[in-house]
Amino acid sequence: MSAQTMSNIATLLDDARYQEHILQGVSRTFALTIPQLPPALREVVGNAYLLCRIVDTVEDDSALTLEQTRELAGMFTDVVNGKIAAETFAQALYPLLSEHTIPAEHDLIKHTPSVIRITHSFNPAQRQALERCIRIMSQGMAAYQESESLAGLENMAEMDRYCYHVAGVVGEMLTELFCDYSSEINRHKAELMPLSVSFGQGLQMTNILKDIWEDRKRGACWLPRDVFLKEGLDLGDLQPGCSNQGFHAGLGILIGIARSHLQNALTYTCLIPPHETGIRRFCLWAIGMAVLTLNKINHKRDFTAGTQVKISRRSVRTTILVTNLLASHDWALRKIFAISTRNLPATR
Repeated sequence: MSAQTMSNIATLLDDARYQEHILQGVSRTFALTIPQLPPALREVVGNAYLLCRIVDTVEDDSALTLEQTRELAGMFTDVVNGKIAAETFAQALYPLLSEHTIPAEHDLIKHTPSVIRITHSFNPAQRQALERCIRIMSQGMAAYQESESLAGLENMAEMDRYCYHVAGVVGEMLTELFCDYSSEINRHKAELMPLSVSFGQGLQMTNILKDIWEDRKRGACWLPRDVFLKEGLDLGDLQPGCSNQGFHAGLGILIGIARSHLQNALTYTCLIPPHETGIRRFCLWAIGMAVLTLNKINHKRDFTAGTQVKISRRSVRTTILVTNLLASHDWALRKIFAISTRNLPATR
């Protein structure tokens, strides 16, 4: 083995250690769920999450102008595709980051080259899945940032499109990675792909509902205007602690739609072979936590901060325990889902 080869291997090992470390800093949830995956998937899914987190950082930092956001999002797409050096991107973005971006994300941007070296070590199918996801996500986020307003999105169809660009496309990417990993899973690809978009939307809608008031503080609203106008409420007039029945009714409609998407997420999970318990746990933990959050939002529709509807650590532990025990049993999973969602509104 040549000295250069040994040096490259050592660098990748250092990069892998950094990836594992930074995941703990930017997302406790994914740092918990990714290790449940089969060893062959852990590194690529962890890397995919970090790539998406870099896109989020570009989109979320309030110190960046719209022009800078567009330029940096496009630059990062080229970095993932191998057209621009990761060092060039990191040097352009890092000095612009504000205190709004958490320290772990500052560190992630500084170490973009480490993340990208891992990205470029994957097989062609994996790289293609990651590149497509980041391209679509970057384009979508930059476009939606330009239209941020407290008036909300125009209609439910626009909310669907937004959720696709920030979460549905991630579902598609994960499905591509799962299908590349397993020929058995790949046989269900035609069924899995549309369900993966719905899976992502269910999770994203839950986050949108939980974060309504935090988003409004920074001048954004991702709720659909048409749903609330039909209930007699203009989202532009929305204030924390709103007791307007139209607002509560609109929330109920969106909770019902999110529940329907999470039902599709369960169908998706049950298409994964029962012996792939790691992938199933990865999916089920996300579904379980989303269902618990929807239940809290539904029970307290007059909440004024996301912390008021945040699920407890005990609930998280219970979700993990139950789904681990039942991960291979479709009938039991469907029964638990039905029981857990029985108080949520049905889709109209």
